[in-house]
Amino acid sequence: MASSPIPSFYSGFEEGLEVLLPTSQPARRIFGLELDIVTAEKTAPVANPTETNDQRQVRMDKRAALLARGEEAYPVGVARTHSLHEIREQFPDLAPDTATGFQAGIVGRIVFMRNTGKLCFATLQEGGPEGTGTRLQAMLSLANVGEERLADWKALVDLGDHVLITGEVIASRRGELSVMASDWQMASKALRPLPVLHADLNEETRVRQRYADLIVRDEAREMVYKRAAITRAVRDTLHARDYVEVETPMLQLIHSGASARPFETHLNAFDQPMTLRIATELFLKRAVVGGIDRVFELGRIFRNEGVDSTHSPEFTTLESYEAYADQFVMADRIKEIILNAADAVGAGRQIETSKGTINLDGEWAWLGVYPGLSEAVGQEITPDTDVETLRAVAEKHGVKVDPKWESQKLVIELFGEIVEPTLIDPTFVYDYPPAAQPLARPHRSTPGIIEAWDLVIGGMERGTAFSELIDPVIQRERLTAQSRMAADGDDEAMQLDEDFLRALEYGAPPMGGIGLGIDRLVMLFADTGIRETILFPLLKPEA
Repeated sequence: MASSPIPSFYSGFEEGLEVLLPTSQPARRIFGLELDIVTAEKTAPVANPTETNDQRQVRMDKRAALLARGEEAYPVGVARTHSLHEIREQFPDLAPDTATGFQAGIVGRIVFMRNTGKLCFATLQEGGPEGTGTRLQAMLSLANVGEERLADWKALVDLGDHVLITGEVIASRRGELSVMASDWQMASKALRPLPVLHADLNEETRVRQRYADLIVRDEAREMVYKRAAITRAVRDTLHARDYVEVETPMLQLIHSGASARPFETHLNAFDQPMTLRIATELFLKRAVVGGIDRVFELGRIFRNEGVDSTHSPEFTTLESYEAYADQFVMADRIKEIILNAADAVGAGRQIETSKGTINLDGEWAWLGVYPGLSEAVGQEITPDTDVETLRAVAEKHGVKVDPKWESQKLVIELFGEIVEPTLIDPTFVYDYPPAAQPLARPHRSTPGIIEAWDLVIGGMERGTAFSELIDPVIQRERLTAQSRMAADGDDEAMQLDEDFLRALEYGAPPMGGIGLGIDRLVMLFADTGIRETILFPLLKPEA
């Protein structure tokens, strides 16, 4: 298509900001005005709710003015012909001061605007691949839209509004791809001002008002796409290994499969107490008993426990089970999953984090619980070490322990507090005491430990696996002991699941199983806390 210089009416106008400045810089002085980069209103940041309410009322008045003149503030649709991304794809290299003659109708949210006497500028934003979105400049001139429509724009349009711009695709004098408007239409009137990045968006506001966070922060949108890429990579890896994805009940009669406190509810139809699941394990194992030899589920888990930077009451896990596999086969599986996820998000194999550089391409170490703890505390700890000795070790190293804990629980706690935070590169921590995993089988050759590991990366457990306990007699003993603990007041002890034991009695094949925290995997690649990885995390009610 032939192009030509921009008509002469454009010459002599002072151009506005043509490229949205990096959001990492809170403000810049432009044409003598102190402007916020994203919200960019020539006003101070919103300092208190009263000011917010005042601005909301101003916008409500503008909404009413639109309706009064017969225009819709929220039309069912607008005449969009091209996305912002399509315009940028179609015209990647226009020379400065060029008019294409190409007419387009574009729609986006206004994230920057500058109104002058005869020429107004706006930067429109739309969502896009990888969370980066696309931004494109719109220009409204007195000569093209007329005095009335230009005055309406100045009077009725605010930052945050979605607008339709109809006009010619051009490149400005400075070479910025733009649409020179011949008309405009409101697509959706924003009644609240956008938050100011450096003033309003602390972490609490970001997670509580994620919708606003997504509007103004590229990083928030990128997190959504990053998480999606990771979960897709997990699925693709397992599908390539002939695993079948299934869904198991979230409402359960018995809470089991992990040591955790459940959320309790009531099923009115059966007049029956129920719990939200704390794990998917026992139902997936039932599927393996039935002949689904490779099975997995990516699903939400609910545990009525503490909330901090690494824990959420509602989170996502992968659990997978494979017949005729053991803990070592599952170690290969989880390594493959994590490496494929790293590739899917472009994280590379050397990950820079606040804990240091994590080398995913190196040897993934194996560290026994008892040898690792012994080296860390400077004295030998074995499965036979007595409770008094372990309590003395805890006191020496400032580890708080419950006086009721037995030796196995103390070893688990000591290792988690003293050793685990020091393991930066991928490390399979194995040979746990039986109390760590009541559903893991006893070690094939060494008494007093089980065939189970936790994968620690960046000083944090990311996943776990074990050679599964399939002997229904030993499993009954383990679950019976757990049920006694529950009866004695242990809210995290498992309950006795008779139906699961009945399934095992039909004969379960030898199998290995994996549990992988998807949120913690995202945390690894994003180097952030768990609340930032969950799109809408659970929060306390607003005061």
